Amino acid sequence: MVNGTMKLIKIPIRPPPRKEMPHAYSVKQSEEICKTLNALRLGNILSDVYLEHVKTLTHSVFMLGYRGKIVNAEFFSEKHRTTVAHFLNNGRWDSLNFEKALKRQVIDRIYEESRKSGAPVFCIVDDTIASHTAPSSQAMHPIEAAYYHQSHLKKQQDYGHQAVGVMLSCNELSLNYAIVLYDKSHSKIEIVQDIIQELPSPPHTAYFLCDSWYASNKLMDAFAQKGFQTIGAMRINRIIYPNQVKQQAKQFAPGICKNDPNVSLVTVGKRSYYVYRYQGKMNGHKDAVVLLSYPEKSFREAKALRVFISTHTELTAQEILNIYAKRWNIEVFFRSCKQKLAFDKCQLRKKQGITRMWLILSLIHFLCCTVSGCVGSFDEGYNYFRNCVLQEIFAQNALSM
Repeated sequence: MVNGTMKLIKIPIRPPPRKEMPHAYSVKQSEEICKTLNALRLGNILSDVYLEHVKTLTHSVFMLGYRGKIVNAEFFSEKHRTTVAHFLNNGRWDSLNFEKALKRQVIDRIYEESRKSGAPVFCIVDDTIASHTAPSSQAMHPIEAAYYHQSHLKKQQDYGHQAVGVMLSCNELSLNYAIVLYDKSHSKIEIVQDIIQELPSPPHTAYFLCDSWYASNKLMDAFAQKGFQTIGAMRINRIIYPNQVKQQAKQFAPGICKNDPNVSLVTVGKRSYYVYRYQGKMNGHKDAVVLLSYPEKSFREAKALRVFISTHTELTAQEILNIYAKRWNIEVFFRSCKQKLAFDKCQLRKKQGITRMWLILSLIHFLCCTVSGCVGSFDEGYNYFRNCVLQEIFAQNALSM
């Protein structure tokens, strides 16, 4: 107090000590998974810090109850989950070189299998939707690059990310070569055209397999230049020229009879089909085989008609449909990614983070399909690596008791 007046003394206010954020790091990484990743020589592309993030994310996918959340990564790393999310969203690592290295591994594996066995290579193309809840009109930070897409499975518009997948397959080994986010900046046909340019010529006979959406003349011609024949589904309104008469396939089909010499009963799997084999001119091709197919018990029912095309004209109807059935491998891949790798449950919102996470999921699929003793079987490889992770978790729990 000075002259009867209270003097205020300024005391600096210090913030309370910063509390460390709770951290779940408690499980040692599996030596088997780390050894398998190191064998791919990813250290030539990624720094030790970034490679550690890849290992952490890989381990987290094999945890029980994994649902695409980055929080699972905390169990296998001393880094906080926000650091792992930053690695995906904004990290300064070369994901393009990472992708190229993985693609080289896929090509080497599939083409080497073809060289050893003489079996054909199959390039399979399709797309899928990773569904999300549509945001409200007032959402401040909606998921990037998510739109409404037509879902053939749900038969309605579905909100989310659409991904174009390209697989390479030979014998029992099927590996994902590319999975590209369709963001409407390029058409899906253009996306596949770009991927075709990357593929080296196959060592033996090779086929491009697709559904009717991708059976375009542009893609068939592009694949032909790389040495791939096309076998795919075809829209029923495509033009053919039976008896030199221009007709849509669906207009010609009602006149087919079972006793026609060009009709045969073909069995694929456990189902039988009446198949008419047409060979000749069609729009965009001077000579191709077109199959008009009906299920055995639904002959000449308009809604049951399916049409297929083969640019390899020496094949029989049975051979064409047997080869086309291998297109199902990509459907199995999409299902496995959604059910076990949480492909459609990714919690990231940034486009770059999402595509990078998809890249790491492709790496995990590759590991599962190529691990020694489980080659060709994703499910067996997945269970093998999951058991490796669970053993580490059980061992850690036993030590802490």
